[in-house]
Amino acid sequence: MDIDRRILEEIAESLDPADVIVDPDIVASYREDRSTGATAGWPRAVLFPRTTAQVSAVMRVAYEHRIPVVPRGAGSGLTGGSHAIDGGFVVCVERMRAVLDVNTADGYVETEPGIYNTELRGHVGNHGLWYAPDPASKDFCSIGGNVNTNAGGLCCVKYGVTRDAVLGLEVVLADGRVTRLGRRTVKGVAGYDLAGLVVGSEGTLGIVTMARLRLRPLPPPATTGVAVFSDVAAAGRAVEAIMRVATPSLLEIMDRTTMQAVESWRPSGLPADSGALLMVQSDLPGLAGEAEVDRILELSEGKGAYEVYRSEDEDEADALLGARRMAIPALEAQGDWLLDDIAVPRSRLAEAVTAIEEIATDRNVMIGTFGHAGDGNLHPTIVTPRGDHDAAARAMAAFDDMLDLALRVGGTITGEHGIGLLKRPSLADELDPPAQELHQRIKSAWDPRGILNPGKSLPRW
Repeated sequence: MDIDRRILEEIAESLDPADVIVDPDIVASYREDRSTGATAGWPRAVLFPRTTAQVSAVMRVAYEHRIPVVPRGAGSGLTGGSHAIDGGFVVCVERMRAVLDVNTADGYVETEPGIYNTELRGHVGNHGLWYAPDPASKDFCSIGGNVNTNAGGLCCVKYGVTRDAVLGLEVVLADGRVTRLGRRTVKGVAGYDLAGLVVGSEGTLGIVTMARLRLRPLPPPATTGVAVFSDVAAAGRAVEAIMRVATPSLLEIMDRTTMQAVESWRPSGLPADSGALLMVQSDLPGLAGEAEVDRILELSEGKGAYEVYRSEDEDEADALLGARRMAIPALEAQGDWLLDDIAVPRSRLAEAVTAIEEIATDRNVMIGTFGHAGDGNLHPTIVTPRGDHDAAARAMAAFDDMLDLALRVGGTITGEHGIGLLKRPSLADELDPPAQELHQRIKSAWDPRGILNPGKSLPRW
């Protein structure tokens, strides 16, 4: 009996036969995540465990035989973090979707990793509670993926990113052992923050099989405002002024290129001939929210906004947010696309968005810039004609230019999408040698045989 067949038979002892997939046509659909610009390998099988015990059994076999394992959720990642590896296993947790507990007294939910962000938010909403992190992909991204990448979202300017919501995790380690990390209490400092270390580790330290997430009371209906600018740099200067005096629950930016793409793809009434738009929300109740938004719009006018208005209609506000969430698919519809994800100090935001426009000109590519302006997190997306290899090379050069730009202004090469494959070559430019060595030691301690998502997320050594 050949080794591959024997190993798969070992796996099949723990999983239902229907949860062990080797059919090439099905395997192909699980080779890649949603990103572009990186190449995926061919796994020997895609596995669909349904319980923590099954994940543990899979990892024991993989550990014994030194088989690479790529954890996967919904496959919505944008950096190649869940791209398959030749000869490895893809361990997909999409069938682990149960909400295990909603603790209304202590304000947390325990959930399996495969549930979509929107589904979890709806579930806890039925209990009068709210899960704050809300990536633009919330309708098709999983909680496990959110934990693995430390996902952010439109509300993170006020409520933080996924790590700020994680109280505890259940994690299957590389050798199949299961550990519970974190706590149930609001406060707790016993030992190192191992749960926080797993968040954002992109599956290189373990496979998350349960997340205990902090919940908040449902916020009141938000008050929404819009400020329109003739150029994107003025919008960047307005953001700096706004965040000095206010903490809105949302502060988003869209440049002209992005708005034009959205209007071309699905007309939404955006001012597509303007240079940039800021969208702001306050979830303070009633008159307090209106006053906060009015103050922000007044500051925007002082920084060059030529049109401002506060929405009085909840449907209109939802349409505006919907238009913002359509930025990626709208740009994707324009041609081949390559999405970046950088974060810069708010004091350098105007400089950064101006430099991105210059990069687009210098590299002769189209770049649509949008993102979470309130925390300096930008998603400049490069679009080139489909199948144009020369343009694709210019796009990759522009991508690298923007990573260099982020570091030059004191920022980071990724704000919320992670390193994956795409940004690994640049990670050493951000981490100094001692930090790189610490990463290596941590990886070796958690995964001594190097089987968990090898070649992803970490600096090269």
